[in-house]
Amino acid sequence: EIVGYAIAFKPGEGYYIPVRGPVGEALLDPQLVVDTLRPILENPAIAKVGQNLKYDYIALRGAGIKLAGIKFDTMIASYLLDAGERSHNLDQLALRYLDHETIKIESLIGTGKNQKRMDEVPVVQVAPYAAEDAEVALRLVPLLTARLEEQGLESLNEAAEVPLIETLGDMEFAGIAVDTVRLGELSAQYRTKLDLLTIEIEELAGHPLNIASPKQLAELLFSELKLPVIKRTKTGPSTDASVLEELAEMHPLPAKIVEHRQYAKLLNTYVDALPLMVHPETKRVHASFNQVVAATGRLSSSNPNLQNIPIRTAEGREIRSAFKAGSAGWKLLAADYSQIELRVLAHFSGDETLCQAFANNEDIHTLVASQVENVPLAEVDSAMRRRAKAVNFGIIYGQSPFGLAKGLGISKEEAATFIETYFARYPGVLRFMTETLTRCRQQGYVSTLLSRRRSVQGVRPVPLGLREEKSGALRQLNLAERTAVNTVIQGSAADLIKLAMIGVSRKLAESQLPATMLLQIHDELVFEVAPDRIDDLARLVVEEMSGVMSLAVPLGVDVKFGENWAECESWQES
Repeated sequence: EIVGYAIAFKPGEGYYIPVRGPVGEALLDPQLVVDTLRPILENPAIAKVGQNLKYDYIALRGAGIKLAGIKFDTMIASYLLDAGERSHNLDQLALRYLDHETIKIESLIGTGKNQKRMDEVPVVQVAPYAAEDAEVALRLVPLLTARLEEQGLESLNEAAEVPLIETLGDMEFAGIAVDTVRLGELSAQYRTKLDLLTIEIEELAGHPLNIASPKQLAELLFSELKLPVIKRTKTGPSTDASVLEELAEMHPLPAKIVEHRQYAKLLNTYVDALPLMVHPETKRVHASFNQVVAATGRLSSSNPNLQNIPIRTAEGREIRSAFKAGSAGWKLLAADYSQIELRVLAHFSGDETLCQAFANNEDIHTLVASQVENVPLAEVDSAMRRRAKAVNFGIIYGQSPFGLAKGLGISKEEAATFIETYFARYPGVLRFMTETLTRCRQQGYVSTLLSRRRSVQGVRPVPLGLREEKSGALRQLNLAERTAVNTVIQGSAADLIKLAMIGVSRKLAESQLPATMLLQIHDELVFEVAPDRIDDLARLVVEEMSGVMSLAVPLGVDVKFGENWAECESWQES
């Protein structure tokens, strides 16, 4: 609930309109304030600027106001100027750009157990703090605007990031319905599974064990079972997931511990946590989608983090089955870009074979397997395709022969040969990587399709064809080099999905379809829709997503629908 409104329309002046506060304070009637402000706040011709305007947008929607005319967000501008900066909060921006020390919220509400709500603080104390927030943001706008223009980022800001504020605000406000009964069933199942795993682990160990204790685990694995120490931390031998997976090849106990950890994490993060996040009035979960967290430009999700629900496991599917449409009879519709990062790679590399494959709508993993393994397409088996898929995605992330060998369970030499053959067949990809790293070393940053920038330091002098001078072998990319290549690909994919979200939300508003966009998970958008309008929504979404930008290859979109998120099955145009 809104405690007050802070407004500034001239540098050096800020105003606070209190509507809630301690008993006995002079306050204005909340509805009177809403009715007075509505003509201004809902007028798109009056530009609105501020810090983290998505928050304001959602709070105002709760009060019955649909904020219009969002023009500039200082937090987003700061992020675009330096995505790697740790904080983009107003206190930091005021210091960084205005050399101004702001009033801190802790000085008003305190911290810890004695922390107050803002409506318990006297208005005379709230007013300077709140008014300063609005006034500082107003003063930052021209400074940040000039810097965006200097770096060629104003188009990205105006075409993608600022319009996305309203789209994300509407998504968060809508939320998504979850089946708490289904989650209760899963909770009971997972607890039974954990109990059984605990018994198995303690039988293998030969004594009781606190599985959550890294110290006890290290003692068991390395002192009692005499398994080799793979890596060390400051506190002793590591027992992280990568270590346990390696040890699982030598003894059955580490694999059971990995499984126990996975169930415990899913239980604590989703199965038991989601029912507590259901809003008492809307009966929905309202996740946050964050624009200023991931350095690549991707959106991140929090409270809950829906992007971390496992995609390929049975447990991930079970958790997805609890997400459903909020109205009786309605369906969920999920649309995702098909192999978007590989299509972006084809666009940037201009590789003839890769581009032709996408133009012909061929299965890219099967094609790569056929060419790299040197067998006809018809003879490519599932193991060959799996290897090719690992290479396709490994290339994007700069995977080394060692990493590929480990992932596929093959020798390092086999993996190196696989990568060499890939680059021989797709020379445009190697050329793109070489040129990207050369440019990054010269400029100190890489850019995406929409000219989003990311500063990357540590790229070494780049030899032609990325080959070591003495051996002639392909150079293994360091972290900075992997980051540079990956950011161009992943950041461009993020640009495309953001533009698609804006386009889809505008078309939905124009068409007045009984449908709502609910979630964005990497390359996937999730909607709820009336059952008799599935075809209309699917066509609208495919048209907007596939036509969002003209690339060297077509953008493919896969659409599915169903009773819940797990049961979504392929849609075919009728």
